[in-house]
Amino acid sequence: MAQPVVQIQQLQKRFGKFQALKDITMTVNAGEVFGFIGPNGAGKSTTIRTLLGILKKSGGQATIFGKDVWSDAVAIHKRLAYVPGDVYLWPNLSGGEVIDLLLKLNGQKHSALTDTLIQDFALDVTKKSRTYSKGNRQKVALIAAFSTDADLYIFDEPTSGLDPLMEEVFQKHVLALKAAGKSILLSSHILSEVERMCDRIGIIREGQIIETGSLEDMRQLSRTQITVTTAQDPAAIGQLAAVHRFNQTGHKATFAVDSEQLDAVMTALTPLGIQQLQSTPPTLEDLFLRYYNQEEA
Repeated sequence: MAQPVVQIQQLQKRFGKFQALKDITMTVNAGEVFGFIGPNGAGKSTTIRTLLGILKKSGGQATIFGKDVWSDAVAIHKRLAYVPGDVYLWPNLSGGEVIDLLLKLNGQKHSALTDTLIQDFALDVTKKSRTYSKGNRQKVALIAAFSTDADLYIFDEPTSGLDPLMEEVFQKHVLALKAAGKSILLSSHILSEVERMCDRIGIIREGQIIETGSLEDMRQLSRTQITVTTAQDPAAIGQLAAVHRFNQTGHKATFAVDSEQLDAVMTALTPLGIQQLQSTPPTLEDLFLRYYNQEEA
């Protein structure tokens, strides 16, 4: 079995008495997009800065390409591209000059792909960086990263400041990297972004990973929303153990059902004479809120 590109075991990070990371264990495999989700302050950026060798871990292990993220940081950085959530640029350089400089620092050159990216992101590269909005600064970093031929791409809240159209452009190029077999670690709080692109996700809360797995695997643990109209009174359905938040108006009922018990509930509904049925699968937002509510409880 191939070694994971990123491997983290019980990673910890303390700042004085405050423990920012308590127990982070996760892997990013070759050729996959791994979504790293959690609210602001959960520890996403601290984990990524530790992976980049910017912060030194307080405990546990973290490797990229099988190398230690602290002692082998220089070798690791030759094979990765990184975009932070808040980009700072050289104010007196134009956007185009910054892109070329970032590429040169990483041993890369301005290419036809770079020109395509500049066009896709609708960036005016002739303007000085000091005139750029936050969104345009993000575009500069994204163009440089996507132009880089790397083995691992790390994006930490990369679409912060971008409008929805540019978020679509970002997603298109991430999916292109995925199709090319690249590995991507995407930290985001935009759940729709993660849901569209990621093969697996890790949910972080207060410095701990509380769940990892594929979206489909996690959906099996969540609930499907059902709206049904039956010929007979559906009240008995509300008594089933797998049914939650049951509401009834006449012969119309809405409720949530544990996904693994969906077949049993449909079997119970059939004799009642189904006239109309709408099924809505759980979204990543539903999953996220359910895991967080469980932890808080």
